[in-house]
Amino acid sequence: MTDVHWNRLTAAELTELAARDAIVLLPVASTEQHGPHLATGVDMFLGMDGCTRIAKKVSTHRPCIVAPSVWMGLAEHHVAFGGTFTVPLTVWHALLRELCRSILRAGFKKILLINSHGGNVSALNALTVELSMELDAKIATTTLYTVAQDRGAYANILEDQKGVMHACEAETSMMMVIAPDCVRMAKLPDAHGPNSTRESALARPLHVWKSFKDLSATGVFGDARRASAEKGEKLLDAAAEGVAELLIKGEPWN
Repeated sequence: MTDVHWNRLTAAELTELAARDAIVLLPVASTEQHGPHLATGVDMFLGMDGCTRIAKKVSTHRPCIVAPSVWMGLAEHHVAFGGTFTVPLTVWHALLRELCRSILRAGFKKILLINSHGGNVSALNALTVELSMELDAKIATTTLYTVAQDRGAYANILEDQKGVMHACEAETSMMMVIAPDCVRMAKLPDAHGPNSTRESALARPLHVWKSFKDLSATGVFGDARRASAEKGEKLLDAAAEGVAELLIKGEPWN
């Protein structure tokens, strides 16, 4: 069996994979504005592609499958631009709890929520604790780009930034690979905004919610004019390789 997607497998095939202690990757994304040049489904497309690449790499060592994507997330900060779905934290928590419960009831024991939207990060770190306790299960989370970014892999690929921002050189490059029809090339000259890094955000001594529109007039952090499909393929592979390597070693459950 070569397919790694839950919804392309039969119930019997999934039951057999559960008996073999397969890891289930649950992509958790968002549908939101991504500047003047990218479609609103960027996070969902990138998250699913990343999970697929990870599962294929891991499956050469142990069973690993990809559940259907959670296409909505916590995106209130993007609403002012239009084109954005968001849900309250309580609703999102309930949805993730029941999706994980369904995976567990299907016989699986290990779930990794793989996030592809910056606005989900803090909530997922907290909710994973709650979900693990509520469901008495081995539930973990990561953001798709974190391992590669922490290893400095992206700094060797990107020109103007060290990691993934928003509708930026990185996200635009990756979309040029997996969904080029969702990149409005004619709008690229307008697709740039201020730089914003995870490190600078963490360094601020006080946190307050702000609309993305107050931070970037274009809805972009970074400079998408630097994007290319060549960079995108390298970025996608680095992200998948970083997570897959840890899962093959047995992390985070060993």
